[in-house]
Amino acid sequence: MKADNKIKDILKRYERKLGKKVGLPTEYYPGEKFSRQYETFRKEALEKTVTRYESWCNFAEKIIKLKASEKDKVKIEKAIEDAHVNVSVGGALSFAVMVGVLIIVFGILFLTLSFMFGKTMVFLPLMFILAGALIIKPLSRYPIRLANLWRIKASNQMVLCILYIVMYMRHTSNLERAIKFAGEHIGGPLALDLRKVFWNIEVGKYVTIQDSLEVYLERWKDTNLEFVEAFHLIESSLYENYQARRLDLLEKALEIELEGTYEKMLHYAHDLKSPITMLYMLGVILPVLGLVIFPMLASFMQGLVKWYHIGFLYNIFLPVLVLFFGYNLLVKRPSGYGESQILKKTIKESKGLRSTAIFIGFIIVLIGFLPIILHFAVPQLDTVGFLEGTVLGGKFLDYKCDENGCVGPYGVFSLILSLLIPLGIALGFSFYYKMKTKGLMKIRSRTKILEKEFSGALFQLGNRIAKGIPVEIAFGKVAETLKGTPIGKFFSMVSTNIRSAGMDVKRAIFDPGRGAILFYPSALIEGSMKVLIESARKGPKVVAKSLLTISDYSKRVHDIDERLRDLLADIISSMKSQIVFLTPMIAGIVVAVGSMIVTIVNKLSEQFAGVAMEGAEGLSGVANLASFIKVTDVIPSFHFQLVVGLYLVEITFILTILSNGIEKGVDKISEQHDLSRNLLFSTVLYVLIAFVGILIFNILAGGLVTVGAAL
Repeated sequence: MKADNKIKDILKRYERKLGKKVGLPTEYYPGEKFSRQYETFRKEALEKTVTRYESWCNFAEKIIKLKASEKDKVKIEKAIEDAHVNVSVGGALSFAVMVGVLIIVFGILFLTLSFMFGKTMVFLPLMFILAGALIIKPLSRYPIRLANLWRIKASNQMVLCILYIVMYMRHTSNLERAIKFAGEHIGGPLALDLRKVFWNIEVGKYVTIQDSLEVYLERWKDTNLEFVEAFHLIESSLYENYQARRLDLLEKALEIELEGTYEKMLHYAHDLKSPITMLYMLGVILPVLGLVIFPMLASFMQGLVKWYHIGFLYNIFLPVLVLFFGYNLLVKRPSGYGESQILKKTIKESKGLRSTAIFIGFIIVLIGFLPIILHFAVPQLDTVGFLEGTVLGGKFLDYKCDENGCVGPYGVFSLILSLLIPLGIALGFSFYYKMKTKGLMKIRSRTKILEKEFSGALFQLGNRIAKGIPVEIAFGKVAETLKGTPIGKFFSMVSTNIRSAGMDVKRAIFDPGRGAILFYPSALIEGSMKVLIESARKGPKVVAKSLLTISDYSKRVHDIDERLRDLLADIISSMKSQIVFLTPMIAGIVVAVGSMIVTIVNKLSEQFAGVAMEGAEGLSGVANLASFIKVTDVIPSFHFQLVVGLYLVEITFILTILSNGIEKGVDKISEQHDLSRNLLFSTVLYVLIAFVGILIFNILAGGLVTVGAAL
């Protein structure tokens, strides 16, 4: 074994020396550094939640030793490998069982303590026990969910991956170096997959790059066959003796990937309309409209329906159901054109941003909870009058107290203050996401404009170089032609660095201190410029041909990307209107109508109770009605609004994530930017509609009760 390692080291040493002599770019050679960085790169590429999940599973496996069934074991093992998660099937199952058992034990403990203190609570403990039992199965299959998310993220980079490999292999027919080049520049999930291909060779699992690559491509045969076919065509080009035939195969590989992606997205867009409509109707419209009946339903059922029952249904069960249904739609999404990962490295989250957002949200939410806080701090306020003598007149907090305790608050003022609770939560998240993505979105917007002009600029640059103009001078010539445009500024920066700072082309573009790419962090531009630098070693003709090819490819990718956006435009615009307008409007009206019902019941019960106490003759029916309609059985408007407001915030979160995922795949920057806008707009609109509706409907309720009393 030691002798074999020495032979390998000697071979690698002479490979590097030979590469230097013939002008091979040793920094792109797929040797030790690239492959052996896999473990380090894996930890950096995986999100913190995944690495924490690994730690929890490994910890649980030490405490509980469990084995999964053979059927589940095969699926979960494949998912673990696909998602690059460092856990075992037994560890995933042990963690799921441990979490489920802890939740069940907590529910039993809750029930026992409530019984010991004389206030037996059955509903909440029962929900904990039920949740603990139900969570074990889905949590044990969590690696499958991670693998599905990984597939979505990786598939969004496949067109770019094939593009980079084809661009590189046009001038250098070496599969190992082409894959390494793509792995270094596409970033994100697919880069980790490509590193794993090399890693499997380093550890001796496979002998050649073709063997390792073939095994990797097996996982994509069911979900992305065009990606597999494109790679097979690229491999076939290695065995072609004629240059023209080799280039044709490379172009065909990219063509298959582009057309396959477009065709699958076309079917996906057509099949998406019915599920999205059903999701919105069953998950949003009908549940929100159904809320209107709950205030009166609680009264007719003699108080059996409590506000926390509705809270469990609307704030836990329905959001989980909508999220599960939406997730299944996202999993079926074919590969697309994901956003560049390079932006994530550009700006770091500013210190104290999260604390500031939490502080803003906490203060507003605290004001919203004042009616409950004041009830315990200053009980005298329960009966203090509020706008007495007017149709909105009532009590400040309006708690209804008897020997069983106090129920409330029922006051209109308390209801209006409660609107600040969902508003505070939404403002906190909106501020955090807005400040976090503000700089990134500016850079992305600037880079997108640059990428639109990039194809034409590369065409001009390639033509100048084809005429014999050196690369260093060609940048300045094209910059003068495109003066005043973003791409002109980029080329001008490169030219200035060459002329004024004495840099070569590589440093002028990629210098860590003043390189032009720092101001336009685009993966496409970065990769194209590195292909330019690499092909410059082969001579000006190769440079010119490479640039013209990249120009053509980038234009085709952009055109298909625009066509895909057109296909999804109707669905996305419909979802956005539902998020920011229809849902908050319906929810606001429902809260207003519910408050009117509660106000009418409250005032009628007070009047009927007063009449019954007077004992007037012929009013036995009124006394019976007073005993039937108890305001304490009606869900307080404060709690009712709290349930609706939180449901609105949750459903806005879910629908925004779903719409962004359908349109762009997994793109956290765009998702958080959309959340900052949608949460702010939809919640503010809901609060305004609910506030105006509460005033109008309570004025009507007060007038109706007054007229009824007079009659």
